[in-house]
Amino acid sequence: MGKSKVLVVGGTGYIGSKIVRESLAQGHTTFVLQRPDMDMDVNKLQMLLSFKASGAQLVEGSFSDHQSLVDALKLVDVVICATSGLHFPTHSILLQLKLVEAIKEAGNIKRFLPSEFGMDPSRMEHAMEPGNVTFVDKMRVRKAIEEAQIPYTYVSANCYGAYFAGNLSQLGMLLPPKDKVSLFGDGDVKGMDYGSQVAASHCYHIFYEGCLTNFEIGEEGEEASNLYPEVNYTRMDTYLKRYL
Repeated sequence: MGKSKVLVVGGTGYIGSKIVRESLAQGHTTFVLQRPDMDMDVNKLQMLLSFKASGAQLVEGSFSDHQSLVDALKLVDVVICATSGLHFPTHSILLQLKLVEAIKEAGNIKRFLPSEFGMDPSRMEHAMEPGNVTFVDKMRVRKAIEEAQIPYTYVSANCYGAYFAGNLSQLGMLLPPKDKVSLFGDGDVKGMDYGSQVAASHCYHIFYEGCLTNFEIGEEGEEASNLYPEVNYTRMDTYLKRYL
């Protein structure tokens, strides 16, 4: 497989940092978008410097500066966006619309992977409020990408990460509960803030409705283990043993 020049947007986040490290490990020329204003977050700054020490190139750019995005994009041929969709109610997923406009102007991007990594929004038209905001925003981004005829890959990782397995899917916990577990209802719990309501409605669709298991992938996509059979995948029972 040939090597690419990859720009990671959101490289200091939970998923983004792993993408940066893996891109470097696979020998791709890796750029990480660095915001001019780091919000005085010393941990993110140290992470960026560690990427640089490992061979990544830091390139300054901001969603609020269109030309800076265009200039950064002209350095690469693949863009992976890993910005978070959890900052409710700011709809941060929609910031990618600015990235789409910059990709259109740059004109050299061979592949764009937008920030997805969760449930497939194309299967969630029925989602209840307020959790449906996540899927509505992602579909707006998809529509813009496809109308601009930008080559794309959508990654629906379906609860990727350490937020669901190790804690037995208990909200607000990272370790397995020892004394009790909560059974999620329909998300209509009083007193929750907006973000918690969104999370609770997602849990309803995942654990009550079974939205991650009630379909076949079919012609709309490809199962990752078929695409990358050489990867040594970790089974869930093996993964959970680390918490014993």
